[in-house]
Amino acid sequence: MSSAEAWADPARVRRYRERVLAERRALRATFADPAGHQERALRDLLEFNAGTAYGKEHGFGRIRTLDEYRAAVPVQTYADLEPWIERAAGGEANVLTADRPAVFFTSSGSTGAHKKIPVTPRFMRTTFFPFYYAAWAPLIEHFPDVLDSPDAVLNLKHDPIAAPPTTASGKPHVGASQVDFGAAFGEPLSAEPGTGAPWATLPVPVAADQHAEKMYLRLRLAVESDVRCVIGINPAMVAAVPYQLNLWWPRIVKEVRDGTLGGLPHRAPNPARAEELERLAHRHGTVLPAHIWPRMRALFCWTTGLASLYLPRLREDFGPDVAALPAPVAASEGPVGVALDRHPSAGSLVVNAAVYEFADADQDLGPHTATLLPHELETDRDYHVVFSHVGGLYRYAVGDVVRVVDREGGVPRLEYTGRASLSDHAGERLRDAQVIRALDSALTATGLALRNAACRVTGAPDRPAGYAFAVAPRTPWGQDASDRFTVLLDEALGRESAGYRTARAQGRLAAPTLLRLDPDAFLRDWQDQVESGIRPTQVKDRLFRQDPRQWARLTGQDPQRHGAAAP
Repeated sequence: MSSAEAWADPARVRRYRERVLAERRALRATFADPAGHQERALRDLLEFNAGTAYGKEHGFGRIRTLDEYRAAVPVQTYADLEPWIERAAGGEANVLTADRPAVFFTSSGSTGAHKKIPVTPRFMRTTFFPFYYAAWAPLIEHFPDVLDSPDAVLNLKHDPIAAPPTTASGKPHVGASQVDFGAAFGEPLSAEPGTGAPWATLPVPVAADQHAEKMYLRLRLAVESDVRCVIGINPAMVAAVPYQLNLWWPRIVKEVRDGTLGGLPHRAPNPARAEELERLAHRHGTVLPAHIWPRMRALFCWTTGLASLYLPRLREDFGPDVAALPAPVAASEGPVGVALDRHPSAGSLVVNAAVYEFADADQDLGPHTATLLPHELETDRDYHVVFSHVGGLYRYAVGDVVRVVDREGGVPRLEYTGRASLSDHAGERLRDAQVIRALDSALTATGLALRNAACRVTGAPDRPAGYAFAVAPRTPWGQDASDRFTVLLDEALGRESAGYRTARAQGRLAAPTLLRLDPDAFLRDWQDQVESGIRPTQVKDRLFRQDPRQWARLTGQDPQRHGAAAP
């Protein structure tokens, strides 16, 4: 049965709904004994992988407690595990895991190189699928009509690929959104909402790396459907939809009228819909998703990080009552938290999926950093995430920072706040989360709104360096409001970071400066990167843009001419 046939089958949709809600119940049941589930997750990964090369070298067979495990295995990054992973990717058995990886997920590392994340059947069964199904529960519980028809969901991240790139051993090396979990892992219900739509598998030929064209083709088809939900995970993909509709509008309308798709005959001409679309453009000037899909109900994507600054207003472009539901706090390497209700930003720690450790985000994370357990976390504090799971990642520092929002049944609820990387030119040690909170504070105090923001350290040999902020205002900012915003931003950065406050007081950092870009600047930059061949899921919001080429591409300014400083 094809995905389109599956999503058109009421019995299958019913089974899917039952599975999703059952997995949520199972996760909530773990809240009764979170410590016990953490102990079982540790015991499982040690026993299952004790006979592997890694397990033997680190004495998995002798380890009985978490303290013994911490003593035997250092906190490590992808670079530390990469030699082991490359052996597994080359086809060697029993390296990190007792079962062979079936797939290697790709994920962009800090150097731009693509990681190879081993994905084993045992990992999928015990770590991935329970949280993966449960993540959809708030959507289908509160907005059940999104499952009424296969084309009710526009799933932007779904990107099947006919001939995937492979590792040296021939295993697929692809993004998670490019894997057919049913075929790869025998999980027939795993096809997520939107994967049965007419645009899910494009009916016309298009090169695998022509990502912008694939996005165009999906939008062109979707304007003829009653879309109720947009799934993006990466919020930058959702933010691009209104921009892309207007960018491609004449072409979309013409193809609807002619019945073509990518210039090829596709279906019967639809002049009535084309005329309706033209009337919308004439009436509104700028066409919004809310005009095209008036019964839109929900967006499903990350709602924190930089998106927390623009998503509340962006949501209005999709409809006045459209909900933004948070995607899981997770990475290609594994899950951390999943929203089990309508909380706008946070998800409960998935205590039965992996062994979780945390460290204060203001610390530098190293091999021997002392870590905290879930019950030791404090509300309203930021933490590095370290996890271990049966899929072969041991005390793995994923590079994300989370904030504890509250607790549900004794289990912390976490929201993603940004990457763990620092901007540190003069001892300020600024993290994503601190700068985003400072931006939010200044926006709230001034009543201003923006579409996105970025910053870098700039300076000249004869004066202290300072942070330059590039913002894309949602509506024009006057000079007085801009000056006030910049002063408040400086004050908020000082409250967030003692290092920043001290560097400013001692004259080692100059006051921040503000560069107002046009409203579409970040969207154009995002679109340009996708058109260059980067998969849309991997073109994410980036706050710190110290690379002069990135800054010039975004702002049109050459940092070398306007002063630059290395962080």
